[in-house]
Amino acid sequence: MTEQREQWASRWGFILATIGSAVGLGNIWRFSYAMGVNGGSTFLIIYLISVLLLGFPIMLIEFSIGRRAQADAVESFKKIAPRTKWFIAGGIGVLAAFLILTFYGVIGGWSLRYTAEYLTGGIAGNSERFFQEFISSPVSPIVWQFIFMAITISIVFIGVQKGIELSSKWMMPILSLLLLGLAAYSLTLGGAEEALRFMFQPDWEAFANPNVYLAAMGQAFFSLSLGMGIMLTYGSYLSPSIRLTSNAAIVIVFDTLFALISGLVIFPAVFAFGLDPAEGAGLVFIVLPTIFEALGGIGVVIGVAFFVLLTLAALSSSISLLEVSTSYFIRKFRWSRKKVAVAAGLIIFLIGIPSSLSQGAVDITIFGESFLDFVDMFTGNVMLPISALIAVIFVGWTWKKEEIFEHSDIKEASWGPVLIFLLKFIAPVAILIILAFGVLNW
Repeated sequence: MTEQREQWASRWGFILATIGSAVGLGNIWRFSYAMGVNGGSTFLIIYLISVLLLGFPIMLIEFSIGRRAQADAVESFKKIAPRTKWFIAGGIGVLAAFLILTFYGVIGGWSLRYTAEYLTGGIAGNSERFFQEFISSPVSPIVWQFIFMAITISIVFIGVQKGIELSSKWMMPILSLLLLGLAAYSLTLGGAEEALRFMFQPDWEAFANPNVYLAAMGQAFFSLSLGMGIMLTYGSYLSPSIRLTSNAAIVIVFDTLFALISGLVIFPAVFAFGLDPAEGAGLVFIVLPTIFEALGGIGVVIGVAFFVLLTLAALSSSISLLEVSTSYFIRKFRWSRKKVAVAAGLIIFLIGIPSSLSQGAVDITIFGESFLDFVDMFTGNVMLPISALIAVIFVGWTWKKEEIFEHSDIKEASWGPVLIFLLKFIAPVAILIILAFGVLNW
């Protein structure tokens, strides 16, 4: 069975869905602890430069490939460059999105469980013990993972316009209001001055640390969902009349704002209670619940708002990750969207079970890492950079200059030659550095 390729109903529907894909756990969870571990403001400055010089060009060319071909992540390369091997970039992207969702669904389930916990009165007792007992259970995390994946499947099941686009139109405004409200409250807790200094006052000595550069570039790459086939797939649902440059710029600006405001939610609270901003991955599920508990009754309300925010952010990204596989398998097997969404979602859920169990219930390790951490590092450190690198070389070195100008909508832009220079030289080198660093530090 074949289906006519769907289209976004409106430009803003596409923009909100794309922002939703980019704004996920990477912004609210990963950005804050990466910034905390890597020197605060120094990390932020390098991150912003990386978004501009690396993120924008790669996002634009992924949109360009998808819109030009009007096909899934693999077929797009085959249509533009038949009888070549460039489609490998799309294949790696599809596989990466598939694998990322296997563990992303696990963490989304954790967030959903915390949301339910705060809706019923908050966490009783020690937050660290609660978290460890929860992730060590062989049943409870899998149940919540299943619920989270069921919600994701149901939205993709409905379709691009009525499912992904419509859900983004209500999720993103709610997410924005929650984020702004939490930031405003956090700034009243007494740690605002120290947090603002930490976030925006540069530590010049830290600029000599190469690890900060690599961490910031990697975060910019991950945060914008690059190399996963998402931007290419979403671009394929665009009408040729929709301009890419302004849309890519809007997505990047909002994604960056979400990351910054997330820092204003977390760091003032952390400093107000004398905690360490370099706490790491436990910042969201252990440190913040400790703060919410110390706030008393209002802490439960803040906890509900924060974990609803985190769950919506995780959901908006998980939808886009599942859509990459769904788009590919609809064409590959000639199945209906409904059949593919359910089948792919259930397989992803099942493959994600070892990731859940590996966090404490069962000792499942690969090369000394837990199953979840291995899949996370392999996709993030290896697959995403390789996929993006091939795509950048494909456009920068095989498309004619006129093709790049036309399909990227930069014919009349004075900065068009700068973009081509970034695609040909700067972006490939930067991605190779990220790839090498990721492999060497694995």
